[in-house]
Amino acid sequence: MRAKNIIDLTDLSLEELTAVIDQALEIKKNPAAYADRCKGKILATLFYEPSTRTRNSFQTAMLRLGGQVIGFDNPMSTSVSKGETLKDTTIIMSGYADIIAMRHPMEGAAKAAALYASCPVINAGDGGHLHPTQTLTDLVTLKDQKGTLEGLTIGLCGDLKNGRTVHSLCNSMAKFGLKAHFVFISTKELTMPEYITEILDHSPCTYSFCDSLEEAIPSLDVLYMTRIQKERFDSLEEYERLKNVYVLDPEKMKKAKADLIVLHPLPRVDEITNEVDDDPRALYFYQAKCGVYARMSLILHLLEETPAQGITFGGEDASFRCPNPKCITKSEGYLPHACHKDGEHTCCEYCDARI
Repeated sequence: MRAKNIIDLTDLSLEELTAVIDQALEIKKNPAAYADRCKGKILATLFYEPSTRTRNSFQTAMLRLGGQVIGFDNPMSTSVSKGETLKDTTIIMSGYADIIAMRHPMEGAAKAAALYASCPVINAGDGGHLHPTQTLTDLVTLKDQKGTLEGLTIGLCGDLKNGRTVHSLCNSMAKFGLKAHFVFISTKELTMPEYITEILDHSPCTYSFCDSLEEAIPSLDVLYMTRIQKERFDSLEEYERLKNVYVLDPEKMKKAKADLIVLHPLPRVDEITNEVDDDPRALYFYQAKCGVYARMSLILHLLEETPAQGITFGGEDASFRCPNPKCITKSEGYLPHACHKDGEHTCCEYCDARI
């Protein structure tokens, strides 16, 4: 396998991604056939911020493969509360485990951890940056329900500015050359970041903008709802103003195609009413279940293949300083300063922030 770590889903080749998705669907059909595939292996889940689905689906995935799980879901119950660095925690935990899944509020944290880990690291979400295993879950669900990943019209609705799940989905589909039309449904304040639209501009994907869910929903094959993320706002006042702008309810569902599927990375707050749960097109709970099969398949690929060595950088630059206040380099000052070129832009190697 080309990638030892999964920081971004595009660390896989298209061939590898296809194999992971196909295996996930095979696991879904016959989970018993995979029950002992990771016997004797240990997964460490290092979760520096709250999670229900991602942490528990990783743990369930490893247990269903016959492996064991260690780790934490509250860093304040560990030596992190005493000031232990990400580097030291990673070195210690990778000595105990065969594979690590890490969730962290700072962007670029998973890549920083992979610099020091002696086992594969899977990014389980780094701030508002990326969430590759959620994207893998999304792609497994789409392939399962639509039979294809090509030619779909996908509406992304809600907090597109801070939503790492929608960033990862667009980035992955674009870089894998999967043709789709994205409809970005949001307010101007929460619109998709420019770096994502620039990636789409250099891909087979197309996109359009819309500020009305009612207007957009009739044309969609897939509606991907997201919550307005309170924890990503610097201003409570701004969050309160925007939190209920987009709400999916049965009236809006009446305007949608009969074969629309509604996805959501969860948790939901108020953006999908409970009444929608009874609509057979509402697949967000099924999507969460697919996340277990997706993560089982990914764990198998990382542990069963002979991995390449470590993380490679575009280039270290001692004078480079990331402009992103949420970058992991702001809290872990020992990290080597590094950047890479993306067209005309200079980008942080950890969080992809552009200068």
